[in-house]
Amino acid sequence: MSFSGFQPHDFDTFYIDGLDERMQAIQKRIQPKFKEIGTFLAEELSMELGEEMYLHIAKHARRTKNPPNDTWLAIADNKRGYKKYPHFQVGLFDDHVFIWLAHIYEMPNKQQAAAALLDHIGDISSLPSAYVISLDHTKKDAFSVEDERKLREGLIRFRDVQKGEFLIGKHIKKDNPLLQDGDAFLNEAKQTFETLLPFYRLSRVNEIS
Repeated sequence: MSFSGFQPHDFDTFYIDGLDERMQAIQKRIQPKFKEIGTFLAEELSMELGEEMYLHIAKHARRTKNPPNDTWLAIADNKRGYKKYPHFQVGLFDDHVFIWLAHIYEMPNKQQAAAALLDHIGDISSLPSAYVISLDHTKKDAFSVEDERKLREGLIRFRDVQKGEFLIGKHIKKDNPLLQDGDAFLNEAKQTFETLLPFYRLSRVNEIS
């Protein structure tokens, strides 16, 4: 694997003005790294799950004016897309890398997935303290899995609100030396996804194809 890590200029991409200019930098600086990371992680997940997992790299194709504030890769069991399914993400904002098991609002079976996760809320809150929850994939905000009140409220919102989302994983600040060590980062992402696999399986129990 040739991934050499993330560098400061990768994060500086999100300070570039203009949609075309920022997208060119994303395509040149970040997407080749996503291909290396995603290829490795998709192969690892395929072996763990016993089924083929597919890499998707965000294209931001719907944007016509405002440049993206973050970018990501996604890994899912569907070759054509990922947004309707529980999926794994690695991506960047200007100040951190995120590693997520993501359930976003486009999932058609949100209620079933949320119910399954609520039944195992104790297992989620018992994850190591480095794990965090996001309720909106477009925002930087996240809170610790140890906050069981917010965790339960977040899962109920995911279940009951049309735009509700539920993401669980890790934030790694851009100045963390781990990010500049390619092998160390790949191992961190792999271990994070392995830890989250039981919740991935739970949220797929009643998956609609």
